[in-house]
Amino acid sequence: MAKEVKVKEIEDLPGIGPTSAQKLRDNGYDTLDKVASALVGELADKTGISTEVAKKAIDGAKAATTLTFQTGTEAYDETKSLGKISTGAKSLDDLIGGGVEVKAITEVYGRFASGKSQIGFTLTVNAQLPREKGGLDGAVLFIDTEGTFSPERIESIAKGAGLDPKQVLENIFLIRAQTTEQQVLAAERADKLIKEKNIKLIVVDSITSLFRAEFLGRGTLNERQQKLNAHIHRLQMLADTHNIAVYITNQVMDNPGMLFGDPTTPIGGNILAHAAKTRLYTRKGKEDKRIVRLVDSPNMPEGEAVIKITTDGIKD
Repeated sequence: MAKEVKVKEIEDLPGIGPTSAQKLRDNGYDTLDKVASALVGELADKTGISTEVAKKAIDGAKAATTLTFQTGTEAYDETKSLGKISTGAKSLDDLIGGGVEVKAITEVYGRFASGKSQIGFTLTVNAQLPREKGGLDGAVLFIDTEGTFSPERIESIAKGAGLDPKQVLENIFLIRAQTTEQQVLAAERADKLIKEKNIKLIVVDSITSLFRAEFLGRGTLNERQQKLNAHIHRLQMLADTHNIAVYITNQVMDNPGMLFGDPTTPIGGNILAHAAKTRLYTRKGKEDKRIVRLVDSPNMPEGEAVIKITTDGIKD
């Protein structure tokens, strides 16, 4: 009778040897929990193993892992201890409960030049501040899909925050994605970078631009939404696993069926609407002011904040 192997590492899973284990790790399945929560077809496609082996590996990982429960009080204490990233404007921080939250996705949508990227730039700098100054004392992964990243803007905001601009730029790990595949891979392979470089914030500017450009026509809508759904869930997994914040910007379109009120509608449908814990809509005001409205939050009431884009970043 064959001796039963106790599963402690990925290599111990049935049908998985050193080569297959490395393929799993290279594709982001670097823990038993991640293998256990994977889909059979997805695991097989990404790693090149058969669906039969993938199913056995997933079943083996499920049997070897356990769920850890915590009380509501413990969850509350954990959230408080993780900290938040200041947007640079106290009115906006107050609107969203003290700043951009860790272990959550914060989405800002709006028209061109409404301030979405500027908020992202300010967060990219502020994430590197000490915790007592509204930061997380960590580095940033910036996924740029529209060519909006500006080192000069980062330099200006860093000077305003009293930080060394060169060091701030060194702590930003930029990926200029030109296809949805590159965008998705940036998130799929981020685990190692997050651990090695102490990443505390992921910025995706914007989440929908490439999907919108590549998937044209109603016939491709289902495929687009499935791919976008997998991508956004991967970002949430990274946020949960590594205790980091995720900030995404989103494009908009006009809803022709809207007869009254603002017809501006975010791209992505229900997938993005349900994925983001905090959802903000920003629009231009007079001069250099921007009005930011809280559209959705599980713990904060709807409201608005008036912010200003300055050389030092976002301010009241």
